[in-house]
Amino acid sequence: MRRTILHRLLFGFVATMVTTLVLAGPVWSQTGSASGSGDTGSGGSGSASGSSSGSGAIPLPSATGVGALTAAATQIGKPYEWGATGPHAWDCSALVQWAFRQVGVHLPRTTWEQAEVGMPVTYGGLAPGDVVVLNGDGSHVGIYAGMGQILDARDWGIPVGLHPLREYDIFTIRRF
Repeated sequence: MRRTILHRLLFGFVATMVTTLVLAGPVWSQTGSASGSGDTGSGGSGSASGSSSGSGAIPLPSATGVGALTAAATQIGKPYEWGATGPHAWDCSALVQWAFRQVGVHLPRTTWEQAEVGMPVTYGGLAPGDVVVLNGDGSHVGIYAGMGQILDARDWGIPVGLHPLREYDIFTIRRF
């Protein structure tokens, strides 16, 4: 069973990376870009830039996030326990904190603190390895694994694993 989960995760990760690389290929070959100023919607002005073909909006995962996702995947199948910080059981924020520590990023301990650090990402920019703080009150967190799945320590009786993102409300998305 555990081997099947790891095979699915590996397949999902490889498929996501191949898709990202195929879609991002034209971005790498672009030499020109367009930039300009515009209203940011908050009363101020800002600037925006991207490739002239518009392909600059393709979300590319961060290497740090993908590394943390890979580390978190090694914990699949371990039990959830509220307040647990590993290595035998996890709660959601401790799993995310531990996974990112494996790639040199030191995150705070709680979901609410994790919601305040890193770079904010829009839903349209969501990429594998992004930290997704969930529920209307920001009480749960996981790492986006691609293909609509989040890797998290979900709840009592449910081991660490992949779960559909659509089952949650998104509070915020952060990238490291």
